Amino acid sequence: MTTRAAGPFEVKLAPLPTAWATDQSPLARMSIDKKFTGDLEAASQGEMLSAGTAVKGSAGYVAIEKVTGTLHGREGSFILQHNATMNRGAPSLSIAVVPDSGTGALTGIAGTMQIIIENKQHSYTFDYSLDGAP
Repeated sequence: MTTRAAGPFEVKLAPLPTAWATDQSPLARMSIDKKFTGDLEAASQGEMLSAGTAVKGSAGYVAIEKVTGTLHGREGSFILQHNATMNRGAPSLSIAVVPDSGTGALTGIAGTMQIIIENKQHSYTFDYSLDGAP
């Protein structure tokens, strides 16, 4: 059975050094620090790698973040994996729970998250199941 969680979140990104320290590198590395509210009361930390191109509006990023808190009252943690591209302004984003990453009352969690950005405000919808959860 799938359940939907939703709410706003705040995100802070901070630059980190990359393995290629040249001014011409299209690669960037950032730390991720999020605070989720709503159905998911949690904090997350992670890292993002991104790449830009010479074509305006084309780029990509991957990220991993560990989310720790409560989801509909269940306490634990899980890991989210991001994979995104921007093809000349057309976005494609996939965020999924890493299999078997759930802990505590979130053991057995699986699901996907969507990020919504409207008027510079971030929110999420998270469709998940807790098969095998205690």
